[in-house]
Amino acid sequence: MLPWIYGFHWNAGHIIFLGAFYTVLTVVATTLIVAARRSRRALVEHRVEDIGWHSDFHDLPPQDRVCRHVLTGEFQSRECPNAFDCRHCAMHAKLIAMHPVEEPDAAEEEILGMTFPLDRFYHRGHTWARVEMDGTVTVGLDDLGQRLLGVADAVDLPQPGTQVSVNGTAFRVHKRDANVRVLSPVDGEVVETARPGSDWYLRVKPAGRGEMDFRHLLRGAEVWPWLMREMERLQVTLSAEAGAAATLADGGVPVEDIAAAYPEANWDAVCGEMFLEP
Repeated sequence: MLPWIYGFHWNAGHIIFLGAFYTVLTVVATTLIVAARRSRRALVEHRVEDIGWHSDFHDLPPQDRVCRHVLTGEFQSRECPNAFDCRHCAMHAKLIAMHPVEEPDAAEEEILGMTFPLDRFYHRGHTWARVEMDGTVTVGLDDLGQRLLGVADAVDLPQPGTQVSVNGTAFRVHKRDANVRVLSPVDGEVVETARPGSDWYLRVKPAGRGEMDFRHLLRGAEVWPWLMREMERLQVTLSAEAGAAATLADGGVPVEDIAAAYPEANWDAVCGEMFLEP
């Protein structure tokens, strides 16, 4: 019984019950208020996509969450503890200080017939970032990403002025039955989008007056072992989705439009695997 109900009489049992009842009620109300404030703060600070990415990251298969230093052979096995954001990883900073990434001797590297210019940084979701003379950063799809999507049915680009964040959505590509979320390699404000037929998609300027931090992206000698692993992932995925025994064309070079080469494949599942969308 509650105090405002007719016939209520105070006793020790009622005091204990009401004390427990209002304690629980206070805890629940406080929790809801704190959650609402945190959600509002996340919205204000444009952190919604960051929160979503961390949730998606933990839904990826274990083999897709490996640390970049597994790819280069410095660990036999290790899951990335920072959802591919090496800017916040003390271990990454320590290893890079001990073994700096070798600067490339050539302007570009050819890997299995695909071209990877070495004047840019590469995101594990198959985008690249290149710093321009005016301080902006151009964002595009790497050669494997381009071959996975081939000629897109449609591309949804953000409007200039849109804020993008590392591992958040940069743009979306529609291909057959797939609606592909392409992850942003950088933080900043979109200042320009590409015209159809361009080899890039966005130009982004750093937020505020600061410079962009690229420590979370792959470069130089890190690109080759990463691509070798990506080709293995692609072969396994295509084998599962299309029953294909091999993913490479004659001579070991991926075809220009992999989607067109495997019309029976569930392309939404293939792209979800390769573009890190569980």
